[in-house]
Amino acid sequence: MLPFASTGDAEVAMGRDLTAVETAWFRYSTGMSDFWLYAHNVVFLLLVYTLAPLPFVMAELKRPKAIQKYKLQPNVHFPVATFVKCYKNVVKTFIVAVGPLQLLSYPTIKWVGIRTGLPLPSVWEVVAQLAVYFLVEDYFSYWLHRALHCRWGYQHIHRIHHEFSAPMAFAAPYAHWAEVLILGFPAFLGPALVPCHILTLWLWFVLRHVEAIETHCGYDFPQTPTKYIPFYVGAEYHDYHHYVGEKSHSNFASVFTYCDYIYGTDKGFRYQKTQLAKVFYIFFYPHIYTSLHITAKRSTENTVY
Repeated sequence: MLPFASTGDAEVAMGRDLTAVETAWFRYSTGMSDFWLYAHNVVFLLLVYTLAPLPFVMAELKRPKAIQKYKLQPNVHFPVATFVKCYKNVVKTFIVAVGPLQLLSYPTIKWVGIRTGLPLPSVWEVVAQLAVYFLVEDYFSYWLHRALHCRWGYQHIHRIHHEFSAPMAFAAPYAHWAEVLILGFPAFLGPALVPCHILTLWLWFVLRHVEAIETHCGYDFPQTPTKYIPFYVGAEYHDYHHYVGEKSHSNFASVFTYCDYIYGTDKGFRYQKTQLAKVFYIFFYPHIYTSLHITAKRSTENTVY
């Protein structure tokens, strides 16, 4: 709760005029407890999960020819009933497990230093904090996800998420309640290590959820803005992980691919990409493939070991 009775009091305390954004935040949050501000996370979670997947759902149901070529598993299609069942199961998990845990974690959030007052953080501060959160979450999620692929973890927990061997947007958080909590822990770890403003925390959870939906959407659009993010996972990368399923020892990363590369858990995916490229050139550009094959063979023969 803000300790100021008016915007004038806030400006006197800060020694400057409030920005337009700070004035809007003052008007919205005045008289609202920090607990209720933090509880917004649950509302945002449900709203993002409900709205963000809808374009992909419509693409799946309408199947416009213009974008079908970007579908990663074109022979797999989902009926409306599958979307409804998935949505209901995820919302149930949110209400029964995620929501209560978020509310019960409020004392911890206050203890680590998440603030709600003025001044608001600068754009650069928000960007820097978000970068830290993505890196921290990605690293720890990699190891937790990899652990869930052990025999016991997969059979008792992770197999539910892999019921969709062809991912779709609504299935991003479709999982055993224990997995949702386990993989949710790294998302809180970054803000705990580098405390931020509640607005930054809201933005962080929204972005992370949208990212998960995008990587599970089942489409690999060439002009997606995330294509320009270095080492970004993307839909194609994660689709391979689901396609292989229980036997997958590859592509455990959640946001960035560097952990898979460093620890050698992207070899299966890279091998598949190489083989698919060979098949493509053999069928469509055989003369180019033959030329490249001869060049590579000569280079190998001339190599001194």
